[in-house]
Amino acid sequence: MIFAKALARVPFCYTEGNVHFFVILFNFCIFSLKKLLHFGWFCDTIFKIVKGVMVMFSMEERLLLEYFGSDPEKLLNARARLAAHEPLAYILGETVFFDETYKVTPAVLIPRPDTERVVEKVLAHLPAGGELLDLCTGSGCIAISSLCHSKNTRALLVDISENALEIAKENAQSNGVLKRCSFEQRDLMKGLPEGRFDVIVSNPPYVQSTVVDTLEKECSFEPRIAFDGGLDGGDFYRKILDEARAHLKEGGRIVFEIGYDQRSLMEELCGARGFGLEIYKDYGKNDRVAVITP
Repeated sequence: MIFAKALARVPFCYTEGNVHFFVILFNFCIFSLKKLLHFGWFCDTIFKIVKGVMVMFSMEERLLLEYFGSDPEKLLNARARLAAHEPLAYILGETVFFDETYKVTPAVLIPRPDTERVVEKVLAHLPAGGELLDLCTGSGCIAISSLCHSKNTRALLVDISENALEIAKENAQSNGVLKRCSFEQRDLMKGLPEGRFDVIVSNPPYVQSTVVDTLEKECSFEPRIAFDGGLDGGDFYRKILDEARAHLKEGGRIVFEIGYDQRSLMEELCGARGFGLEIYKDYGKNDRVAVITP
């Protein structure tokens, strides 16, 4: 299962592209070889054999075999779901994020590797014994991984979705931090929860409403509410920033995941409120994390 856990963290849309790229590249090479050798039957046969091997041993197929290989009916069903562009993590029922394994269902957004950078920044500002507020928690991955890698810390995990909070509770239990977690169902647009915290973190919906329906087909399986951030993608950022001062301890920080094209929006929102702002890049060298000092 080590291979499965390592690869399950990669959304299906990433790995599919890699496999298709090599198939297309190989197809081009065979086409060129045909032109050079005029030996069509041989090349066609070789191409079909190699293509079959590549599909059989693609990363997705290897994972499906590892999870469902002992049950032909379940394996067939999993292949059909994959062919319909359902994300691999939903098919497997789990994914790996940071160093932890998380249950995922269509009730929650699938944790992405780039969000691990958010956890890194939370850990940089969360003191031992500190308190964390995770808004729009979803699967709970940010708060839970932060607790797993810090000492004597606690977290309040907040989401509008009762189903998402149930998944977050299961993940807190399976990763050994349930006793350090509290959970609250809340619509953030009606206000932040009571209390003061060392760090307020959020990976809120931040995709522009008009862009949500243009995302990859795999994203259509995930909850739309987890993507839609309003006209400019900034609705949740504004609400949190407007109320954050009253909910932060002295020296506290706000940590946001942001879109790759939202640097200027963050600069505008923080500048208007007199907040300090640092922006950090993800593993793909795109702007991804905003650390804000009120």
